[in-house]
Amino acid sequence: MANHRFQSLKWWRKLTRREWTIAAASLSILFFTLSFITHSNRYSNNSMTPPSDLIPFTPLSNAQQKSAFCLDGSLPGYHLQKGFGSGSDKWVLHIEGGGWCNSIETCSFRQTTKLGSSRFMEHEVQFFGILSSDPSQNPDFFDWNKVKIRYCDGGSFSGHPDSEFKNGTEFFFRGQVIWEAVMDELLSIGLSNAKKALLSGCSAGGLATLIHCDDFREILPKDANVKCLVDAERTLLEVPPLSDFIKMLLTSRVWQKA
Repeated sequence: MANHRFQSLKWWRKLTRREWTIAAASLSILFFTLSFITHSNRYSNNSMTPPSDLIPFTPLSNAQQKSAFCLDGSLPGYHLQKGFGSGSDKWVLHIEGGGWCNSIETCSFRQTTKLGSSRFMEHEVQFFGILSSDPSQNPDFFDWNKVKIRYCDGGSFSGHPDSEFKNGTEFFFRGQVIWEAVMDELLSIGLSNAKKALLSGCSAGGLATLIHCDDFREILPKDANVKCLVDAERTLLEVPPLSDFIKMLLTSRVWQKA
């Protein structure tokens, strides 16, 4: 009986070379199909997983009162994630970058983007890097109060002209006013009690950090440990042709501080 079963298993020895080729090709196709289905299911499951820590956009509640407007006249704002545990009295503020505008053409275009209007900003964003709540990615600040300040004035949060520039299009150069309004609101919800605080920014946000660092120190408690981090910002006034660009920017904004 056992010998009969063993003999029946030798059928494969009778296959021709053509039949072997067909069988091998069929197995390859089957393996590829199963692998594709497995990968597709895995991708589908991952794509269906909602992103964590989506932080809503908060329009400035005092914007109208203080005349703090984005380049197009819309309301500026920020994203805030409250700290917890030992980080509840510590704050990290990050000013996003996005270049500058220094002409009617570039500022007009900017008004139609999220860098010049809150109308085009994301309603929710996910925090990464220095703003992440994942201790494995951000061990130093994961439990701090984290704020992303949205950039929409086109001039690194510095500009306070007496009257708006008009030439067929109205521009609101209110960077300095936006900065002051954001600080006032954050102070009212806990920043005034900060034991530690870090102001950071990259590119145009780095220039804003450089401009406002001293003021940031002044508005916080005297015993608070306050630092500023300027990331990816060049010394623009010393690097032509960027120096000419910044001079035009200063003229168009009538900056109070530079």
